[in-house]
Amino acid sequence: MGEDSETVGATGAEAAGDGTAGAERATGGCLCGAVRYEAHGPPLATLYCHCTSCRKHTGAAAVALVGYRRDRVRYTKGAPAVYASSPGVGRAFCADCGTPLTWEGDGEDEGPLIEFLVGTMDAPERFAPARHIHYGERLAWFDTTDRLPRHAVWEDEPPVAHAPAARPED
Repeated sequence: MGEDSETVGATGAEAAGDGTAGAERATGGCLCGAVRYEAHGPPLATLYCHCTSCRKHTGAAAVALVGYRRDRVRYTKGAPAVYASSPGVGRAFCADCGTPLTWEGDGEDEGPLIEFLVGTMDAPERFAPARHIHYGERLAWFDTTDRLPRHAVWEDEPPVAHAPAARPED
């Protein structure tokens, strides 16, 4: 590791992979390149989040996230700024270019988590979401056409739907 690397908890024993979801290593970073990261091992989850906080953090109608245990992540260049958006939750971003990078918080049984915004991954197409969370907070005018489970709040609750919400005819 160089002087500009910050380990968030990864061990040095992981083998390098090719940045795919099933590989041993996934990489990404911000728009300007000041912050770079890598995550080791398979992700714990890939999902869409429709919560108000994620929407405000990113300016998007919904976000796609890929989550890892904090001890499987390290910053390889620079370090993000972290905003405490609510008790126990941090949201990281690049202080130079403003790119939103993460949701960080308690993963209960999994321990501390870092969920990266899929758009910041070097190979984002490899991290297709498997479910929707906080679907009860979604914007009425936005939905996706997938048939993924849609959970009103958390993924450990039964889904409220497996398809887009019906929209009234215009």
